[in-house]
Formats: sequence, structure tokens, C-alpha cells
Amino acid sequence: MTDLQGKYQKLTAEYAKLKAHIPVLRKAFVDEQTAHNALKEAVKEKDQCIRKFEQEVDSLTFRNQQLSKRVIFLQEELDQAESSKKKSKHKDLPTAPHPPTSPTIFNEELMSKIDENVRLHKQVHENEMTSQAQIQELKEKLSRFEQDHTQHEQVLQSFQQKSKAQIDKLQEEKAMLEVKLQSLDSEVRNYRSRAELAEENLQAVHQDLKAQLNAANKLIADKLPFIDTKHRDINGLNLPTHDRRHQLRSRELVSQATNLLAELIQGLSNFYTYTEQRSKIYPCDGKAEPISPVNEKFCKFLHENVLYLRPVEQSLRSFLESLKEDSLTTLETATGLQPFSRNFSAMVAYMNKLLPYQLLSIKEECEVSSCTSTLQTKNLELHASLKKLTSVFNKLDSHICILAAQSSPSCCHPAVNHPRLFSMLSVSVRDLTDAVKEVSKHYNSKVSLEHQLPTATQKLKTTDECVVSSLISLVTCTGKFSAFLLGNLDFFSQLAGYRTRGSSISNDSIPDGPRSNPAVVQFRQKAASYMKTLSRSCPESVPYKVAAQNRKILLSSAESKEGLAKQISGFQQRVSKLEQEKEHWLLEAQLLKIKYENECQKAKKLERDLECQSQNSNVNSIEANMIRDAPKTPRKDTGSNMILDSTMLGKQELLSGSSDSSSREDLIKKHFNDRINELTLQQQMADSKAVNFHAEVRALHKQLKSAQKTKTYAEDELKCMSQTLAQLKDELQTTTRSYEGQLSMMSEHLAGMNDKLAKQKDEIDDLKSQLSQSKASKKTRK
Repeated sequence: MTDLQGKYQKLTAEYAKLKAHIPVLRKAFVDEQTAHNALKEAVKEKDQCIRKFEQEVDSLTFRNQQLSKRVIFLQEELDQAESSKKKSKHKDLPTAPHPPTSPTIFNEELMSKIDENVRLHKQVHENEMTSQAQIQELKEKLSRFEQDHTQHEQVLQSFQQKSKAQIDKLQEEKAMLEVKLQSLDSEVRNYRSRAELAEENLQAVHQDLKAQLNAANKLIADKLPFIDTKHRDINGLNLPTHDRRHQLRSRELVSQATNLLAELIQGLSNFYTYTEQRSKIYPCDGKAEPISPVNEKFCKFLHENVLYLRPVEQSLRSFLESLKEDSLTTLETATGLQPFSRNFSAMVAYMNKLLPYQLLSIKEECEVSSCTSTLQTKNLELHASLKKLTSVFNKLDSHICILAAQSSPSCCHPAVNHPRLFSMLSVSVRDLTDAVKEVSKHYNSKVSLEHQLPTATQKLKTTDECVVSSLISLVTCTGKFSAFLLGNLDFFSQLAGYRTRGSSISNDSIPDGPRSNPAVVQFRQKAASYMKTLSRSCPESVPYKVAAQNRKILLSSAESKEGLAKQISGFQQRVSKLEQEKEHWLLEAQLLKIKYENECQKAKKLERDLECQSQNSNVNSIEANMIRDAPKTPRKDTGSNMILDSTMLGKQELLSGSSDSSSREDLIKKHFNDRINELTLQQQMADSKAVNFHAEVRALHKQLKSAQKTKTYAEDELKCMSQTLAQLKDELQTTTRSYEGQLSMMSEHLAGMNDKLAKQKDEIDDLKSQLSQSKASKKTRK
């Protein structure tokens, strides 16, 4: 039925559009017809002008011919006069003839005629050109108007064809709707019979429920001396029924807000810390000269920022931990917001305490001799922006206090005003973002001017960069907070959707809906733990003999365990001693090896010296040897570690021990370096394994969390599907009841459509007759 109604609505809309187009096209056709007639009359007038100009040209050509003939005749007469003159001169007659007409007169007359002829030719040519241009222009206009006329005729024909097709379609749909109407009539009869049966069943169920209600009222009156649901304050202590998905969503949003607040607190802490470092450096360096008492106190207050900032984050995080997935959390039950509000107020009071010291510090910077006038103005702008930032924090504090006060018993704000409170909080956070942006902009301009001064040190520049980076992080964090509140404002503004038990039979007037007590969550937890203890089964007891025997075994095993532990510790000590001895004997073996190599080298050197002595012994005299070996200075052999002293009695060898000690130290160093490398490799392997195991554990933990989330999501979907099934059943009943009204409406609509179709046919016939008349009139004009 809805599809048919949609089709009929589309058809009526298309028909209305076509009906609106027809008078426009009719008017356009009439306008084009009048324009065409006007153009025809203009063409006739232009034809008359052309004929007039042609007649004038013919008359001018005829006159020109006459003038040319006259010129020829005058030329002949002039020739005759000249020839007669020559004859009279030859004859020398005494009597002169009549004086001939002078040639100058003829020449002047001839020139005037020629000029007039040229002028007339020019006029004729100009008239021809203008007439041709006008004719061409009129032809173009005529062709354009004819094209427009043909286009309008084509459009009119297309609209006629479309209207015919639509009329045919409407007639077909009318026939189909009549068939459907008959089928729907039969369905309505069936539904009426079923509705009568349902009414009979409803009456039976109503009587049964009435009897049950009477019995329940009798039981309540006889057995229940006190009904807590009749009083709103006492009923607020009952557990309310609420939407679990709404609670999960609110807990998720609180966790996101906690993370964003942690970023904001970190940014403020960084800003105050770097400002403290900057105050110790500028305008006077604390290491070179003493700091002013104002700056010293300002630095002291800035150093205490963690005492005021960290409790804000911790209180909101503790509030997040107190939220449970199976308990209702609203502004009335959120008592954990009150400590957060108190800590936030303390932080805002701390910021208000810092504001005058910031002004005094900025004034000290302005009093420096290197401070220019532009820098002073930038400093004053920075102080104004800091003042604005503090005022925005004060405004935000007032809104947070109002939100936290909703859980106190003295609060008088109804739940209807909660959306307004959250919207005001969102506006305050947006103002905070603008204020932080303004502070960052002014501080950037101030720092850029300060860095251009010759007194700016590198330490000041790095500290300023840190302050600027902290301000940038504050700008991004506040922007995220503002976007978070603005995006979730609809969720914060909507009501929690819970219902206290028996609120429908309460006698109190409830203007702002049900209200739950903050103590309900604690009562629920205590009741749940109590029910768990009741349902817990008693542990199985052990007989006394078995317990005593187990104790003896435990004591003996503990004593044996202690003995084994002592043995293990002794063995470990022995193993460590043996390892030390092993390293010692390894070093001794390496040293003996080195000594052996040195002894081998010494033996080879002694053999070489003996060969040299045997060669020198072949000399005959001892004196010669004495003279040759007179210098008794010691001679060092460059290729060995021995010192040779040559005398007459022989050679004395002195072994140097420095090389042994140096090689021994090198070997020990090499040994320990190898051990260190091995241990570092083992440590790296252990670290890589630990990282691997940590990553695997994290991945498994994430998989476990995702599986739990999918499980909860599937359970929620199952609940939703059951609710939708009940809703679909209710909708089916309502649709069956509304069929009769829809059928009556459809019959009325069909009657109206039949009337509209008849009117359309009449209008189309009128248009056709007008078109035939216009075509006939065109033919007669042609």
C-alpha cells in the first residue's frame, strides 16, 4: 500500500509539473507568433524601401546616360569649333564670324556634371550596401525565429506524447489498483473476522487478569504491612532498572575524558616547569646575579604545581575505577565527582594566586634596558591573555562544581536542566581552547622579538622553545577536549533511561522523573557479596589423623628442603671457586706459553751470537781485538729484548722483564674483554627473549579482551533482537488494525485521481484544438 501511495504521489507531482508547463508553453507560443508576425511586417517594409531605392538608382542611371550623351554632343561641337577656327585662319577673311562660345564654359559645365555624377554614384553604392546589410540581417533574424518556432513546436509535441504516455500509465495503474482493491476488500473481511475473535480472547484475558489483580491486592493488603514504593525518598533506595549499553558507553566516555584530562594536566605542568626555569634565567641569570624577591617567590609557587595538578587527575581516575559495568551511574549517583570538583577548585585557586606574580614578573622584564616598546606591548598582551585564561578556568570551575553538586542531597536542580549544564560546559571548554590559542600566539610573538635582542642567550632560547612546545601541546589537548564534548553532547544531554521499582503506582507527584540514591551502588555491592557467601558451598573437612600425618610429612619435607637448599648453596660456592681456579690456571697456562715462546726466541738469539763470536775468534792478536773493542758502551740489539755488553772477557746478557709484564696484562685484558662480550651477548639474547615473550603475552591479553568484548556485544545483540521481535509483533497488530482506514483513504484518492485525469484530458483536447487553429492560421498567412 505504501508503494502504491508513493507511486500516486509521484504521478500527481509529475502531472502538476506538466500542468504548470502547459500555460508557460502556450504563452511562449503566442509570444513567438506575435514576434513572427511583427518580423513579417518589418520584412515587407524593408522590401518597400528596397524597391524605392532601386527606382532611385534606375532614375540616376537614366540621368547619367543623358549627361554622358550631352557631354559627347558638346565634345563634338567643340571639335567642330576648333576645326572652323583653323579654317578661318588659313583663309584670312576680313570679316570675322560670330564669336564662338568659349571652351572654358563647356569645361566647367562638364566638370560640374562629372562631379555630380560621381556623387550620385557614391550615394547609389552606399544605399545598395546598407540595403544589402539590412536584408541580410532581416534574413538571419527570420531564420532564427523560424528555428525557435520549430523548437517550440517539437517541445510541445514531446510534452503531448509524454502526457499521453502518462495518461495510459495512469489508466493501467487504475485498473491494477481496482484489482488490488478487490483483493484488499477480501483481506479486510478476513481481518475483521480475526479481529472479532481477538476481541473475544481479549475479553477473556481481561477477566482473568482482573481476577488475578483482585487476588494480588488481597495478598498485599493481608500480608504486606509496609510498601516502600509509595514514597519517593524511600523508593530511591531500591535498585533501578537501567540500560546496560548506556552504562558501558558512559564508562567509556569517562575513560576518554580521563585520558584527555591527563594530557591537559601534563601540558600545564610542563608549562609551569619551563616558566620556572625561564624566570630563573631571565631577566637576570640566577647563577651570575641574585634573582629578585618577586621572581624568587614566583619560582617557588611554580615549583609547587604538581601538588595542585596531580590530585585533579588522580581524583578523576579514582572516579573512573569506581564505575562498574553492572551498576547505574548518573549525575545523582556520581559522588566521586565531588573530590574531583574540590581538587579542580584548588587548582584554579592556585592559578589565581599565580596571576599577580606573573604580572610583576612581566613588569620586571619590561624594566630591562634592552626591552623595546613593541616588546612591552607584547608583554602586556601576553598578560591580558593569561588573565583571560584564568577567568575561563574560573568559569569552567563553576560549571564543574554545579555538575558535581547534583549528587549531594542539598541539590535542587531537576534532571531537565542537565542538558543545559553540559552545553554550558562544552562552551566553556571551547572558550578555554580559544584562550590557550591566544596565549600561544602572544607568547610566540614575544619570544620572536626577545630572540632578536643581543642579550638573548642560547639557554634562554632553548627554554623558550620548551615553553612554546608545551603551549602547542596545550592547544592540541584543549582542541581534542572541545571536539570530544561537542561530539558526545547528545549522549550527555539525553536521560539515562532508568526506572525505579513501583514508580507507576507512586502517590507522590514527580515533576522531574525518578531519582536514585547515591548509596544504592554500595547497597547493591554488599547485597551481591552477601548472596555469594550464602550460595557458596562449605569446604570439605579433613580428619584429624590425616591432618596430623600431613603436618608431620610437611615438617619433614620442610627440613629436607632446608638441608637440600644448604647443600645446593655449598655446591654453588664450590662451583664458583672451581671456576675461579679454572680461570687462574688458564691464565697461568697462557703465561707459561708466553714464557716458553720468549725462551725459544732467546735460544735462537744465543745461537746467532755464538756464530758471530766464532767468526770473530779467527782474528790473530788480542791487542787488535782490544783496540777494535775499546769502546765499552753497551750495545742494544734492535731485533731482541736483550742488552749485550762487549768486553775483552766476553759478552754479558741481561734479560728485560718489562715485555713479559706488558704481554701478561694484554692477555688478561683480552681474556676479560672476551668474557664481557660473551656476557653481553647472553644478556642481549635474554632481553630479546623477554621482549618476545612480553609481546606474545600482550597479544594474548588483547585477544582475550577482544573475545570478551565480542561476547558482551553478542549478548547485547541477542537482547536487542528479542526486543525488536516483540516490537515487530506489536507493529503487526497495529498494521492489521490500520488496513481499513488505509483502504478508505485509497478509494478516496482513486476518485480524486479519476477527476484529475478527466480534467487533464479536457485540457489536452483544448491544447490540441488551439494548435490546429494556429497551424491553420499559419497556412492561410503563407
